[in-house]
Amino acid sequence: MPTSFRAAVLACAAGTLMPSVATATELTVMTFNIWGGGQNAGKPVDETAAVIRAVGADIVGVQEVKPEPNPCTAESCVPTGPSIAKALAEKLGYHYVEQDAENPALWANAILSRYPIGPLTANKLGAPIDVEGRKVWAFNIHPADYPYQPYQLLNIEYGKEPSLKTADEAIAAAKAARGPALDLLEADLKAADGSDAVFLFGDFNEPSFRDWTEAAVKAGHQPLAVAFPTTARVEADGFTDLFRKVFPDEVARPAFTWTPTSAPTDPSDHHDRIDFTFGKAKSLEVIKAGIAGEKAPEADLVVTPWPSDHRSSFARVRF
Repeated sequence: MPTSFRAAVLACAAGTLMPSVATATELTVMTFNIWGGGQNAGKPVDETAAVIRAVGADIVGVQEVKPEPNPCTAESCVPTGPSIAKALAEKLGYHYVEQDAENPALWANAILSRYPIGPLTANKLGAPIDVEGRKVWAFNIHPADYPYQPYQLLNIEYGKEPSLKTADEAIAAAKAARGPALDLLEADLKAADGSDAVFLFGDFNEPSFRDWTEAAVKAGHQPLAVAFPTTARVEADGFTDLFRKVFPDEVARPAFTWTPTSAPTDPSDHHDRIDFTFGKAKSLEVIKAGIAGEKAPEADLVVTPWPSDHRSSFARVRF
């Protein structure tokens, strides 16, 4: 048998005995409260599109694709006017799906993707995405912003809810405010069983239990340690906080996404990380993560002009 032919036969035989190693998939994922796509501040949708381009996001969960009403109060702020989701997707050349249900987990949301998007789940919280033959799911939520426990703990006026004094009171209030949204999410997540990767985006309107720690209190970032329940429940469902996976030190990297519209010393506000990218997959690796915003050092990626009252959180992952 000629040497070259024998080598070819051996190679074929080896191929039948040893499975091929699957090629890893890399994606950049992003959450972004777009504040009406700029409509609340009279800005063009181009500015919002520019942020997503700068991040290089493959899949984006956006919140507030419709503008706020005027007035917008703590007790009543129903999204109004046209959605800019379609216009934003067209600017980017992306697929999109409008999350147009009215329920406790949504406030004018949409999912955008470079890849084709399938039909939404029963509660409109997530959709499958075909990433070159891999089934990836994206979920995107925006639970209630009222009552807002950081303001209650700091006696910052926002609606008529009473002030809170203890961590237990804050946890109970947060569960009451956002528990119904998490119930809907967990029901919809069942549709993603067996998928290659699942991502969860959102303006949670609640900080992370990983950020309100004793160390953060000693650093002067937070008034007291609170094990906020919404992020804890999400992680109990198997998700990884992609930003904190890369930057586990909440003191060195507080990563405040709320808000670029006020000074850190403003007594009528409190800066915090309330915008999240979570993910879960077999052998999930977080290559990098960061915050996009209006200026350094608050933002890892600076984009000007900045169109929103939130900064954006993003991550590059491999699975």
